[in-house]
Amino acid sequence: MNGHPHLKTNNSVMRFLLYSLIVLQSFHSAMAQPLDDKILEGFNFRNVGPAGMSGRITAIDVVLKEPDHIYIGSASGGVWESKNGGTEWSPIFDDQPALSIGAIKINQQNPSEIWVGTGEGNPRNSQNSGKGIFRTLDGGKTWTYMGLKETKVIHRILIDPFNPTIIYAGVQGSAWGPNPERGVYKSTDSGKTWNRILYSNDRSGVADLIMDPTNPRKLLAAMYEFGRTP
Repeated sequence: MNGHPHLKTNNSVMRFLLYSLIVLQSFHSAMAQPLDDKILEGFNFRNVGPAGMSGRITAIDVVLKEPDHIYIGSASGGVWESKNGGTEWSPIFDDQPALSIGAIKINQQNPSEIWVGTGEGNPRNSQNSGKGIFRTLDGGKTWTYMGLKETKVIHRILIDPFNPTIIYAGVQGSAWGPNPERGVYKSTDSGKTWNRILYSNDRSGVADLIMDPTNPRKLLAAMYEFGRTP
């Protein structure tokens, strides 16, 4: 991913390191020579690492009419898009306030509309919390915050295939302590407002949420009581 903005090498730092290496080498020489800027003429800097690490892949969705068009979410590296079946990837979520991703869902009736729930849904020692749910209407060029900020982790998103203004968010909640913003949330107005339709307790969140493909009114939710401690 040499084109990723976060992987650009700072030339001044590289130049300093190179000078430092030359100085160190000079101590091993019986005849130390004065440094000359000309030795760097024609030197081309190139990135040799470290690579940008997105961590675990936590979410994936595909445009059904274009199966080579894939979106993935990662534990700490945002959302990535591939238009050639995974040969090349481009980051499309880097400017958002949270890069930990828990869920991705494409509106298959309009694949330019994509929903992203932030906060990784694997409650492990290196889990990152999120900052709500986001939507793009232009395939990831711009994003709009659509609420649910205090939910910490949105682990699943479902869209009614017959009425895509109906959205469900399966919220796992904070891994680091009790919080009441857990359970299943529903919007009937494309995310303008949300109502919680399933709640167990302030320590139990959604481990999984699926929809009957023949009956979008039939949902199955698995609830999971968990908590990380120091």
